[in-house]
Amino acid sequence: MKPELKDLLMKVDKPARYCGGEFNTPEIKNGVPLRFLMCFPDVYEVAHSNLGIKILYYMLNRRADTACESCYMPWADMAGELKKRGLPLFSQETQTPISGFDIVGFSLQYEMSYTNVLAMLELGGIPLKRTERDERAPIVVAGGPCVINPMPLTDFIDVFSIGDGEDAINALADVVVRAKKEKLTRMRTLQRIAGIDGMFVPGISNGKVRRAVIDSLETAFFPTKVQIPNIEAVFQRAVLEIFRGCTRGCRFCQAGMIYRPVRERTPETLKRYAEELINHNGFDEITLSSLSTCDYPCLRELLADIKPLCDARHVNISLPSTRVDSFEAEFVASGRLSSMTFAPEAGTQRLRDVINKNVTEEDILTSCRYAFEKGYHSVKLYFMIGLPTETDEDICGIADVVKKIKYCYKTCAASRKPLSVSVSTSTFVPKPFTPFQWEPQISLDEISRKQNLLKSLLRPLSVKYSYHDGKTSRIEATLARGDERMNAVLEAAYKSGCIFDSWTEFFDYDKWTAAFDACGVDMEDYCGEQSYRSTLAWERIETGISREFLEREREKSRRGELTADCRKGCNNCGINKEYPSAFRKNCAGENKC
Repeated sequence: MKPELKDLLMKVDKPARYCGGEFNTPEIKNGVPLRFLMCFPDVYEVAHSNLGIKILYYMLNRRADTACESCYMPWADMAGELKKRGLPLFSQETQTPISGFDIVGFSLQYEMSYTNVLAMLELGGIPLKRTERDERAPIVVAGGPCVINPMPLTDFIDVFSIGDGEDAINALADVVVRAKKEKLTRMRTLQRIAGIDGMFVPGISNGKVRRAVIDSLETAFFPTKVQIPNIEAVFQRAVLEIFRGCTRGCRFCQAGMIYRPVRERTPETLKRYAEELINHNGFDEITLSSLSTCDYPCLRELLADIKPLCDARHVNISLPSTRVDSFEAEFVASGRLSSMTFAPEAGTQRLRDVINKNVTEEDILTSCRYAFEKGYHSVKLYFMIGLPTETDEDICGIADVVKKIKYCYKTCAASRKPLSVSVSTSTFVPKPFTPFQWEPQISLDEISRKQNLLKSLLRPLSVKYSYHDGKTSRIEATLARGDERMNAVLEAAYKSGCIFDSWTEFFDYDKWTAAFDACGVDMEDYCGEQSYRSTLAWERIETGISREFLEREREKSRRGELTADCRKGCNNCGINKEYPSAFRKNCAGENKC
């Protein structure tokens, strides 16, 4: 490390965030045609909990013609020191300024990280506006779930990678390597990139851009030797992705819509990956990751295969995305006997039917009973407030669920410890490509009123209650459903000092509202109800889910009608027509375990 950087690290909190040298870092090749920087616009500890960037990072480094490095958003003290010393933001592995790479890619996992993207570009000496970048500037790429609506960032991002990244990122690398060899201009290179499936290039792409979808997860690249962070990550564990997508059809859930169709890995492949993860990384926990892990049809077989391996190495198995209706005693027994987490989302059956949760109160209590009989003594419950058609009766239903869970523990608990119950609520944010994409978000006053009502109901029950700040949810809604006008608002907010907007200590709602005012943009344009008659900003993207299906699901929600799990029969969402190969291999019987 350069002497000036060593001195710099002595001035900041947690210098291990920036010094590199993580265990299992691949060899960074010299003299290769393509230098790629993988960026995560949040702090080091959060970035090292993300599986997506690990997949792409290790896949790119397997290429003989590519060297991929990493970079994370520096904390405020480090950013201040870089500015004071006139030093650019640099990569972890070789401390190369980020402007020195051919491609700078950002993984956008949540909307409240957008100002950090601008901060990292500016710290790295890369012009914020794509139109101001010359031939020497890197091509700035963004991927991840948020870019399903790329419009709020089109002024700043050169290329959006929409959908699954495994094939798309390799195709992007191929095009750029070839373009460099042919000495193509920046514009000509971008024109070629626009021809890749899933790539949206502002100013060049015409018509709709189809989401990239890999046909098979079984044959997709998966890293089993990953970097071990220098300091503890937010989630310090091995992650094994067992399948991608979801068949449940919850009407508020964007991930459940945009990751269709479901693609599964076989138990044999997962057992091999689990063994390699345990051998290569030293974690004491392995999580079986998906949107709804207990829906994996071979879960019993998989647990039977990997539990002996994990027990022998004192590795715990966790099922983080357990659904209350599929939680069974065998699965409870595979984890540490302490806390379980459920997400009923709504407090009454009426509202659970509105959102198509397909979970009953009896499911919740049966699952709790199984767990309590096995020795669990802590329950975490996640709900949403502000869901379409919600009334105060639905809020009261949350407290009723808690009361019944407490009574259940009293009657069947194996543990002698007192039951600990924590309730967390988030505010409903209408997201693109969901049946609720047209719905309004409730006002700040109504958010506060509902939170206070629930607080008063839970206080006598000795329940820990936490909730997301309504103002943050308000800005999240504007960014999630934003159009091109949001570019100016985003830049104004950043220029006024907005960074780390997902962190309570940094978020400043007044600066955001001032940015809207300065740009002459009405926040209610994005938070209010959207018209069926209007073309929505994000409809530049083709996800495979038909607008007719989404409208039909919204109308069914108004009647409280359920739509069955896709595993029980096709609901004609459009995926079968738009992506027939992936649908046939995964949903029509060719690749079921």
